[in-house]
Amino acid sequence: MLTEPLTTTHMIAAPAFFVGGSVIGLLLDISIRRRLARRASITSWGGDDIIVAALRRVILIWFTVAGAWAAVFTLPLSIRLSDFAAKVLASTLVLTTTIAIARVAADSVRLYALRTQGAIGSSSIFVTLTRLTIFLIGLLILLQTLGVSITPLLTALGIGGLAVALALQDTLANLFAGIHLIASRKVRLGDYIKIESGEEGYVVDINWRNTSIRTLPGDVVIVPNAKLANANLTNYYQPQRETAVLVQIGVSYESDLSQVERVTIEVAGDAMRETGNRIEGFDPFIRYHTFDEYSINFTVIMRALEVTDRYALVHDFVKRLHARYQEESIHIPFPIRSVIMKEPSPAGNGSSRTAQQRR
Repeated sequence: MLTEPLTTTHMIAAPAFFVGGSVIGLLLDISIRRRLARRASITSWGGDDIIVAALRRVILIWFTVAGAWAAVFTLPLSIRLSDFAAKVLASTLVLTTTIAIARVAADSVRLYALRTQGAIGSSSIFVTLTRLTIFLIGLLILLQTLGVSITPLLTALGIGGLAVALALQDTLANLFAGIHLIASRKVRLGDYIKIESGEEGYVVDINWRNTSIRTLPGDVVIVPNAKLANANLTNYYQPQRETAVLVQIGVSYESDLSQVERVTIEVAGDAMRETGNRIEGFDPFIRYHTFDEYSINFTVIMRALEVTDRYALVHDFVKRLHARYQEESIHIPFPIRSVIMKEPSPAGNGSSRTAQQRR
């Protein structure tokens, strides 16, 4: 194991290199991270925060490995033992460096995603793919460092990839469907969507397998990416968040339609203003469209800043309109139905008399 007996110099130098490297690493780790943390606190750029988080304990490990490496080459170890120690230390260095780079890359993608309203939003699928790519590269470098030839491994992966792809068809379909959803920009994080099956809510995440939709009651609906990509859906946030709010109303035939139009538009404007949905350049309006059995029907067209504001807007509008119609003596008629009652004839021969009454 040893090529020559240990001397006092060996016994002092080796621990000194190891301890010295650890102490220097600890001091530099504390000093550098404190300086970066102070700088991060006075800047709006989030990259320095990412570097501070990625370098946590990594500098200490690097200098400890360097001290251990110096200690190994100070000792009179055999070639076999020296090579083994060198591979272990190099593997530790590659592993910690890979982890640090993966942290920086993944957090950078997340930071860019949070500041982007475009293709990637803050979905975790790109963060996951970034981590997997860097760890795969790190694994290949680690194997090469250990003396393992990666050429046969890459060949085996190429051959086995077909079998894996066939076995994981659903998983891969969801993965590529998620990438397609994000790249096409048809669905972005934060969008309010409604699927043809009836689920609706905010898109809170698109990962490698499924999409998470948070409904208004606060529940989370999990939809496979492939199913979402093939579904007919409505995106209420594209091309803009503003949305039309339509309310159907009917008034009696005796009503003055000009008065009805004026009163209804005034109430609709008040409702939009009081609920915070006043939109510059837009005024509510109505359109008469049907002579019904007992009423003249029309549609009130308003706009809301976004789809979820329609509930408060319609609620306030109905309350105000009901009170205002009563003040203006505008009537919303009750439905009229024909009631047919059959009575046995006095002769008792099974024939009947029909009485008809309209309400």
